[in-house]
Amino acid sequence: MKVVVQRVSQASVSIDKRVRGAIGKGFLILFGAAKDDTDEDLEYIVKKVTSLRIFEDSDGKMNLSLKDVGGELLVISQFTLFADTKKGNRPSFIQAGLPEPSKAFYLRFIQRCRESGFRTEEGEFGADMDVSLTNQGPVTIIIDSKNR
Repeated sequence: MKVVVQRVSQASVSIDKRVRGAIGKGFLILFGAAKDDTDEDLEYIVKKVTSLRIFEDSDGKMNLSLKDVGGELLVISQFTLFADTKKGNRPSFIQAGLPEPSKAFYLRFIQRCRESGFRTEEGEFGADMDVSLTNQGPVTIIIDSKNR
């Protein structure tokens, strides 16, 4: 399982020119599930994301968590996080999870974030989405459950 976490001052996702979800200060999360992911991978990612301290404190150091700043989450499914570009110019996605189990992981990730007390907006699994954001910092963190 991989996520790309972007610290944002605002973010939104639209489908067919209609806003599906929008947040203020918080994290835009691009979420991808691999074909060999487990519930253990999911719990690792949830814990890392909801505990990540990448907001600045009064001394300008990245020391505050999403909870500390009252931040929100916008979660977007993105199987292309598993693109393999080693051969040729057309990416291979054979490491990405199959649609049904990946969708289940995506929905459970969103639910677990909500259960952790965070306002969590979402895109639509498998949809063609337009994502808009203001990356604050910029700060972008990649978390891979296989690299723990």
